[in-house]
Amino acid sequence: MNLNQCTIAIIGLGYVGLPLAVEFGKTRSVIGFDTNKKRVEELEDGIDHTLEVSQEVLKSVKYLKYSTEMSALKNAQVYIVTVPTPIDSVNRPDLSFLEKASETVGKSIKKGDVVIYESTVYPGCTEEVCVPLLEKNSGLKFNQDFYCGYSPERINPGDKINTLTKIKKVTSGSTQEVADAVDSLYASIITAGTHKVANIKVAEACKVIENTQRDLNIALVNELSVLFNRLGIDTIEALEAAGTKWNFLPFRPGMVGGHCIGVDPYYLTHKAEEVGYHPQIIASGRRMNDNMARYAARNVIKLMLRNGIDVSKSKVGVMGITFKENCPDIRNSKVIDLINEFKNWGVSVVVTDPYADADEVMHEYGVKLSVMADLYNVDALVVAVGHQSFRKMQLLAIKKMFKKSCNPVLADLKALYNRYEADKLGLTLFRF
Repeated sequence: MNLNQCTIAIIGLGYVGLPLAVEFGKTRSVIGFDTNKKRVEELEDGIDHTLEVSQEVLKSVKYLKYSTEMSALKNAQVYIVTVPTPIDSVNRPDLSFLEKASETVGKSIKKGDVVIYESTVYPGCTEEVCVPLLEKNSGLKFNQDFYCGYSPERINPGDKINTLTKIKKVTSGSTQEVADAVDSLYASIITAGTHKVANIKVAEACKVIENTQRDLNIALVNELSVLFNRLGIDTIEALEAAGTKWNFLPFRPGMVGGHCIGVDPYYLTHKAEEVGYHPQIIASGRRMNDNMARYAARNVIKLMLRNGIDVSKSKVGVMGITFKENCPDIRNSKVIDLINEFKNWGVSVVVTDPYADADEVMHEYGVKLSVMADLYNVDALVVAVGHQSFRKMQLLAIKKMFKKSCNPVLADLKALYNRYEADKLGLTLFRF
């Protein structure tokens, strides 16, 4: 089986799908499929609002065509599914996008076609959830008429150094022959190389392990932060001191959101409970990290009360709502938990973010984005995201944003500013 001469259909043109479509589209025929008509129209005009691919690169890709029409998928022999796999309101896997994509692909595949999934799932999901939908909608038999592969996405939104081709790709297939073909396909674009594993379940497990490990490491430093706050120890200074040892892992405390680290552990615990195992450490880490936004908000409230600020009549500015710095991605941002906690106390909250799309933020969270000028005359200011423009700000300029009559509280959640300089300027500082 040789997939290198096949036409590829990429299902979903978000943070994962678009870079993949662009890279394959440089050398072979690619159909970039998305149900969002506006997204497709923007890409055809060379505009990527996710900021993952530049206009120059988009317009230079020779063999990539975009479509919202299912009929276009019939021309492909390889289908790569890159749709979101979020969690619902009670932290259960939401497979609706994945199921819909599988139904769509199932109506298009033919004998001999290969369907590769990149969406993050729990071990077993591809063969237990996706394959039956492919069979049902195609009338074809798995591993007889069509085949599957799984290659977990490792895109890091906003990262311009560790890009798609520079990150080693884990690959797998539903048969040995398919595994070899899938591995060869990705090896043609991934300069960092590939790592072929024994089966699809191993590849699925690999992805959730990566992010669960990071989640637990962050949970540990978050717990240390809570403890050290009570002991009067600056957590960042203690971590920097510990980091002078060569084998110390440089994790930092903070809010853990986004589409991977804040989500994937729930996929793993869901599957664990399905087979009768109730994970302790993974679940504990998630609880710790999920509570950090509320913990931050409540500490800011305490400091405001201590400084004689009438919380119910106060105005708090929040700088940043994306889940990470220098990136417009707002998926599963924990900043909204912080904002909602302030609102529960009757606080007037003003939010700004130079990267986030105002319409998307309003649609997703019901929060109106303001310009930076609207954050003046605040009683407290929360720097929630480490955007470059925020990092460049001087503390003296930040002090001018507060009401002159109040004892201001600055919550520097990303440890961007010097705590001793803040103290000299009369700012009551909180940081993790």
